[in-house]
Amino acid sequence: MQITHEHEEIARTLKRFIDDEINPHVDAWEAAEEFPAHQVFKRLGELGMLGLTKPEKYGGMGLDYSYSVVMAEALGHINCGGVPMAIGVQTDMCTPALARFGSEALCREFLVPAIAGDAVGCIGVSEPGAGSDVASIKTTAKKDGGDYVINGAKMWITNSLQADWMCLLANTSEGSAHKNKSLIMVPMSTPGVTKAKKIRKIGMMSSDTGLIHFDDVRVPQTNRIGEEGMGFTYQMMQFQEERLWAAANAIESLSRCIRLTADYARERQIFGKSVLDHQVVHYRLAELKTEVEALRGLVYMATEKYVAGADVTEWASMAKLKSCRLGREVPDACMQYWGGMGYTWDNPISRHYRDGRLGSIAGGADEVMLGIIAKYMHTLPARG
Repeated sequence: MQITHEHEEIARTLKRFIDDEINPHVDAWEAAEEFPAHQVFKRLGELGMLGLTKPEKYGGMGLDYSYSVVMAEALGHINCGGVPMAIGVQTDMCTPALARFGSEALCREFLVPAIAGDAVGCIGVSEPGAGSDVASIKTTAKKDGGDYVINGAKMWITNSLQADWMCLLANTSEGSAHKNKSLIMVPMSTPGVTKAKKIRKIGMMSSDTGLIHFDDVRVPQTNRIGEEGMGFTYQMMQFQEERLWAAANAIESLSRCIRLTADYARERQIFGKSVLDHQVVHYRLAELKTEVEALRGLVYMATEKYVAGADVTEWASMAKLKSCRLGREVPDACMQYWGGMGYTWDNPISRHYRDGRLGSIAGGADEVMLGIIAKYMHTLPARG
């Protein structure tokens, strides 16, 4: 992937914004277990950052996906995981299918304000009994006249307590679990939508996460994205971008974790010299840095293939798997060199440790990524 001046300007603009308007507030948002999504998203919309890859006619910039990857990487400059994750949901998880397959009317109603930062979106896939196993969702949307009547529940939904709308995956017919689902745009103010519970987590504290109930929620059938029964396919396509985004977003935060640890270990004295002067420590940090740079190469290669029009399901799965494994390994290793300080709640490495653990669960667990990779290994022709 070739990094151009335009890519660098996007990263510089974002980092200035983060330094001025996000990082000074992160500790307070973490303590409150919520950040002001509408306020932050509006500022990002004014900077043109919420629609980098979206069509210009809807307020986007019409750029290729490499710009989203650069943005995701720059968002790793934020001093927590919850805020960038919430932004990523808006840009790369709940809007790709809408932008690609939504009708003109749907895009005008939901995509335009999302790009402008006037509306917060969320993606409704996971349920109390169906997380990584997307085909097993139970929420239904049954036809009644010109409407869908929706019943069910969605759980672990990022942004949902502040969201204006949800891109909802529901069963719209009987039959094959891969061909009976549709994506439907649901305004969160619709009667019958209940924000039932704020879910407390061990990490990603500033990101609001909700349990949402749907009781006879009525929306027009025109709120369906694309063809009926294609929702599973559309969601799998959205997952390619979501997983690449997650892998790219990990790069800077992992690098910062290593840098902070090196700085602290340089100052901390033990057995008559700095912790960093012990060969085992600086060798381990060098090893971790090499792993992170290998992740960067994998992400950039996958992005290059995706921009060229290739199906990168396998590559995106490998990138997500690698980034999430490092999201557990790097903070764990670094915490060891902070000693007791690393085990305190407000330490930056302990925040990395808590936030990073989610990656191997959300957006498709590590085991799901391994299954996808194995499937491609076993069913596709051997490569030279």
